[in-house]
Amino acid sequence: MTETPSTCPYCGVGCGVLIEHDGQRITGVRGDPDHPANVGRLCTKGATLHLTAADSVQRQTRLLAPMHRTRRGATPHTVDWDSALDTAAERLAAIHQQHGADAIGVYVSGQLLTEDYYVFNKLVKGLLGTNHIDTNSRLCMSSAVAGYKATLGADAPPCSYEDFAHADTVFITGSNLAWAHPILMRRLEDTRRARPQQKWIVADPRRTETAALADLHLALKPGSDVALYHGLLHLLLAQGLTDAAYIAAHTTGFEALAERVRAFPPAETARLTGLAEDDLRTAARWFGESPATLSLYCQGLNQSASGTDKNAALINLHLATGQIGRPGAGPFSLTGQPNAMGGREVGGLANLLSAHRDLANPAHRAEVARLWGVPSVPATPGRTAMEMFQAAADGAVKALWIVCTNPAQSLPDQAMVRRALERAEFVIVQEAFATPATCAYADLLLPATTWGEKDGTVTNSERRISRVRPALPPAGQARHDWAIATDLARRLAARIAPERIALFPYDTPESIWNEHRETTRGRDLDITGLSYALLEEKGPQQWPCPEGASEGRSRLYGDGVFPTADGRARFADVALRPLAEVPDAEHPFSLLTGRLRDQWHGMSRTGLLGRLYGHEGLPAIDLAPADLARLGLQDGDLVRVASRRSAIVLPARASEGLVAGQAFLPMHWGQEVLSGQDAQGQALTGVNALTTSAFCPTSKQPELKHAAVAIEKVDLPWRLSAMAWLPAEQALAVREQLRPLLAAFAWASLLPFGREPDAQGRVGLVLRGAAASPVDEARLAPARALLGLDGPALLRYQDAAARQDRALRVQRDADGRAQLQAFWLAGDTGGEAWLRQLLEADTPLPGPAHLLLAPSELARALVGEAAAPASPQVCTCFNVREDAIRQTLAGCAGTPQERLAALTATLRCGSHCGSCIPALRGLVRSVAAVPQGPGIAPPHRLGQVADRFQTEATGQTGLP
Repeated sequence: MTETPSTCPYCGVGCGVLIEHDGQRITGVRGDPDHPANVGRLCTKGATLHLTAADSVQRQTRLLAPMHRTRRGATPHTVDWDSALDTAAERLAAIHQQHGADAIGVYVSGQLLTEDYYVFNKLVKGLLGTNHIDTNSRLCMSSAVAGYKATLGADAPPCSYEDFAHADTVFITGSNLAWAHPILMRRLEDTRRARPQQKWIVADPRRTETAALADLHLALKPGSDVALYHGLLHLLLAQGLTDAAYIAAHTTGFEALAERVRAFPPAETARLTGLAEDDLRTAARWFGESPATLSLYCQGLNQSASGTDKNAALINLHLATGQIGRPGAGPFSLTGQPNAMGGREVGGLANLLSAHRDLANPAHRAEVARLWGVPSVPATPGRTAMEMFQAAADGAVKALWIVCTNPAQSLPDQAMVRRALERAEFVIVQEAFATPATCAYADLLLPATTWGEKDGTVTNSERRISRVRPALPPAGQARHDWAIATDLARRLAARIAPERIALFPYDTPESIWNEHRETTRGRDLDITGLSYALLEEKGPQQWPCPEGASEGRSRLYGDGVFPTADGRARFADVALRPLAEVPDAEHPFSLLTGRLRDQWHGMSRTGLLGRLYGHEGLPAIDLAPADLARLGLQDGDLVRVASRRSAIVLPARASEGLVAGQAFLPMHWGQEVLSGQDAQGQALTGVNALTTSAFCPTSKQPELKHAAVAIEKVDLPWRLSAMAWLPAEQALAVREQLRPLLAAFAWASLLPFGREPDAQGRVGLVLRGAAASPVDEARLAPARALLGLDGPALLRYQDAAARQDRALRVQRDADGRAQLQAFWLAGDTGGEAWLRQLLEADTPLPGPAHLLLAPSELARALVGEAAAPASPQVCTCFNVREDAIRQTLAGCAGTPQERLAALTATLRCGSHCGSCIPALRGLVRSVAAVPQGPGIAPPHRLGQVADRFQTEATGQTGLP
């Protein structure tokens, strides 16, 4: 076996991975101990990458050849690459000639490599002659970009991960770090062990796992971030904690801001934010008195109609206190996607040009035209993501080329987005997977390479450029994204501008990167001192690293000089603005969105693994217990959640982390896993059917984090619950065949389960649905057949009068003992929980199998009560559940750290990826420690276990 170093394709932490393979198959993955971003660690998502690359998964889910639809709604048929690219070039050229360049929109992705991004940017702005290229980074980082530029002068995060260890106060705001960036949380935990005096402040409306670990949790009202930061600055001024010398020497605009924050005394800030005045004073004191304060922030600030203002108001605090440019100090924006920063570096947004140049600047446009060898680049700003799709919905954009992203799941206001996809005359979807919802709208599907096959570079949150290396050749007929764009650009140029074919001479990713490198010369992100060879020799490097430098710069602005016209940072005098949608009598709940620990974005990859649903296995909406009681709801009751745009149906459950009037939905639940139709027959399309397309006027980033909704119980008395073990070579294909059947229900969900592939080579699927009346048998029969729940060999019970239909698939082991392999409960689904335990236990049934067909209460009486419903899974790597953890902790003594170490040594939870450690710490606090006595390991022994655990947690191997 061979190990190839590469990077993880998920979040912007930029973890290094070592891919174990034989040249044809990926067999394992582990964290790269030499990569400075993660030093060997991986979270649950990264640690399971090899499982998503399994042959059986690839065959069932990958897009492996170009596909063409002769008409919308038809099944696509395979075509060769020349036919596919000629078709694309002809259609795009015809639209270009008939309607103009602005009738074409290209929507790309923060998951592309920098080399891919560069070619697309040049293709659109240098060949087509339009700026209508944007990226899903618009949904992720554009407010952070705008905030940095408005205050510090450039899109350049000033900090590095090494600052985590130097900070005395860490202000986490707008981020559930423990779930969104688990490896960075591990770094903070390392520091807290080494320096227990480090203080954590977390500002978040919810009591997340991150907030639960804070020394001070500021549970502010949704949308009140600017009020909080202005209120803290008011207190910093009042307490004499600003740095007047730094302000005078290195900034401008402080007088106007100081006047602004006079209106935010503690009482008023408390009213606006819902926080206690004492907590505000404590936060200001910790921030200002700290020798080094580090702010960490992400989508809670960015995804807002006032996202730029929120970012800038936070940065104001650092400028006012001089908390920037020093070890452990500064405003540090955490990136959501693996190469959102690389895309910004090459100008892959509608308002940017290469190397952080501004499209609105004539001198910058002239520089890029000269570098590319074209007469000019267009001056008119391009349409950003939401503007592009709105224009397509309105008929102005005729063609959409969508690359490595899934707007039919991820963009807000899904009704508008789907109108755009339906109305566009020509839609190209360039994808690695055939399963995302957007693929159904494509006229042309182009297969791209993915993790394990791609070759190029990415830039992480700390400005660190890493090589992405291929372990395998492309699957099927897939091609690299840059190669597809280059080939199509040449064909398109031959039709619309033959003299520009020479713009695309690339035959390797390195040739593209070298051209990109030259565009950065003299810019703030100058990387002329780097090369592929240097990255191979020295490993990942940070920018800037100009020609002649021995290494990149880890920290910016230490000299107090900023990339502005006068070299000074600018305070942002921003007003407090309301939410885009304020809850009212008709829509009284604030719907908050966020992430799950073990899933990523639209789940095109993570959603393929049943084990990654173990921690969160049912799309549900969280409500405060008081709201659940007020609405007359029990955990699991179905509710209709309606915004001003659409509605969805899903179960409700109580969450102690929310206050009354708030609700929470993970961003991941799209039509791929959550579906159904409303009373008018309209399809329900997941969480982003609810979210608003309102966006920040500066960054154009939509307010995905908040929407006003109404929530009411929905009466859907007819229920279906079905679970089945299926061969690993078939299960994911079966899931795709089942998806269209979900429209038969008012609510339905379809998810994998299990630890794939298990010892018997199986993958599980669980289908749930509900309707006002029984669904027609003709619509259910295909689902039953796909799950292996039809045919004469089944055990089946039907009672048409009682509207009950139950079926079991049972197999016998070598000793003739029956084991449950699948069940179908239609009508009475009360036995689902204990039947699921029987199915997943993989042990002989406790009694005659046919007795399980009785109504749920009678079956339990006849066969024997199954175990209590399984407690929540805490550790994904080793499938450790909360009840086992509590039972083990009850026998552990010592300090909290010693008890955690003993728990880990016993159950192994927390010893691999570490993503569950915040939850384990919470359980350690909640389970009383036993007194020291005979039979209990003494503290010194527990300390040795703790030391061993800390050593083992940084050196990982493939998952068991």
